Amino acid sequence: MTTDDGNADAVAASKKKDKSGKPRSFLRELPILIAVALLLSFLLQTFVARVYLIPSQSMEPTLHGCPGCTGDRIIVQKISYRFRDPKPGEVVVFLGPPSWNDGYQSIRSDNVVVRGLQNIGSVLGVVPPDENNLVKRVIATGGQTVQCRNSEGGVTVNGKLLDEPYLDNSLLNPVKQVNPCLGREFGPITVPDGNLWVMGDNRLDSKDSRYHVSDELQGTVPVDNVRGKAVFIILPPGRMGTISSPDIDQN
Repeated sequence: MTTDDGNADAVAASKKKDKSGKPRSFLRELPILIAVALLLSFLLQTFVARVYLIPSQSMEPTLHGCPGCTGDRIIVQKISYRFRDPKPGEVVVFLGPPSWNDGYQSIRSDNVVVRGLQNIGSVLGVVPPDENNLVKRVIATGGQTVQCRNSEGGVTVNGKLLDEPYLDNSLLNPVKQVNPCLGREFGPITVPDGNLWVMGDNRLDSKDSRYHVSDELQGTVPVDNVRGKAVFIILPPGRMGTISSPDIDQN
């Protein structure tokens, strides 16, 4: 038979064991929790959405950025373009074709160990990818003909003048003596199937398709290079909000 004192001792020993066992149990589970968190981060960044930093002023006033300042951080979702191609008016992040990479410098460390850790972090989505990712607005898609003539009042696609509400119209103030093309005239260029013609909203300071018309793709970008659609500014808090993607395709 078990005495009452024996039962009490057994219960006390059991409680003591449980209490002492909890920290060991948590420490055993911690690596599993970390692995699951990293796996979820990888899946999220690879298939759903990723955060990008805007480093330049080429998309002003829609997106803010400049060398040495705190640029906008944007969410780029990857789901939409698994079912369809980008449309005119949408803001996209894409990998610059080879001819767009002049001046690009790797963001990886020269230290082999640190560089290896950075590459692992990039796979997991906690470190930016080491590639020339750019952000621009889609102006024309495969099969469309785009050009800009000051005499026609700006950019046209298939002969129709675009209504571009995202541009800073104050730049057209006659005092500033800026032409309707907000830069060089170009075209006509017929965009190859499977490619895009892209331009920055800050037309006076954006090295976009216009600056690469002499390359093998006539300045266009393959749809396969697109990383996703820019949909939301998450930082800084004062600029938080959605990114406009008006339908400018009138054809």
